[in-house]
Amino acid sequence: MIERIFQVDSDGNTRLDLFLKARLPGFSRAQIQKAIKEGQVLINGHLARPGQKLKIGDLVEVQLALPVTEEHLEPQPLPLEIIYEDEHLVVINKPAGLVVHPGAGVKTGTLVHGLLYRYPEIAAVGSTARPGIVHRLDKDTSGVMVVARTQSAYLSLRQQFEERSIHKVYLALALGRFPQKKGIIDLPLGRHLHHREKISVRTRKPRVAITHYEVLREFRETSLMALRPVTGRTHQLRVHLSATGHPLVGDKRYGRGSRQRPRCPRLFLHAWKLRLVHPLSGAEMEFESPLPSELQAVLNKEAERK
Repeated sequence: MIERIFQVDSDGNTRLDLFLKARLPGFSRAQIQKAIKEGQVLINGHLARPGQKLKIGDLVEVQLALPVTEEHLEPQPLPLEIIYEDEHLVVINKPAGLVVHPGAGVKTGTLVHGLLYRYPEIAAVGSTARPGIVHRLDKDTSGVMVVARTQSAYLSLRQQFEERSIHKVYLALALGRFPQKKGIIDLPLGRHLHHREKISVRTRKPRVAITHYEVLREFRETSLMALRPVTGRTHQLRVHLSATGHPLVGDKRYGRGSRQRPRCPRLFLHAWKLRLVHPLSGAEMEFESPLPSELQAVLNKEAERK
């Protein structure tokens, strides 16, 4: 995945595809035009249009999927828990441990492979490297997730995510107690200064990141939280909680690793609720995924220790 942000400073009135071709030499103009049509390019936070011309001061954001060979996207019969489906979209309950789409080191067995087996038409929707995917959950995160089955639904859902009108709520167990039971964490995030595979509040290129939180229940040493990300930065919830001194239970990357208490078999982060507007009918829809049994067991033990 190529992720870049460009500020237009001296190329006003230039076509977007030509602007990007000059800055992404590894991609052909046809690939860039296709990426624009698939919703992988934003201008000032909005989906770009083919042939759009740029103005000085525009901010161009690119999330360009690297070419994936056909064999990597062979449909595979994977078990999928479907919460809701119609001809335009499907809502699934993603288990922890399942990677959403192929990437570095992961070529088969992803959610995309299972979706292609069950819904072959998704192959023509969105990016060829991650068809149908309008947002994703980290491998270690479980919960509710929406996928587009048509191109029109894909563009509508992508626009809703970019406009931050889709309402997402996560359940998380964090270490410690919070003096304020409701609040906002407003800490810009970016790549770690020294460890490029990590996200940090200490970065050369900070991007706005905002999370609303509410304490639902307190235990002796932990707090059950409802987290609502306003922005959708990589690892945002994990890094925000860690930066405030309350890392998520089970977070080996941003927490205390194997020495952390209480013991948890995985990252305690679950996509609990998702509210969106249906791409065709315009009706508001809300979906919910119950807390998985292994995380509920951790909560039960915390309640016993209280």
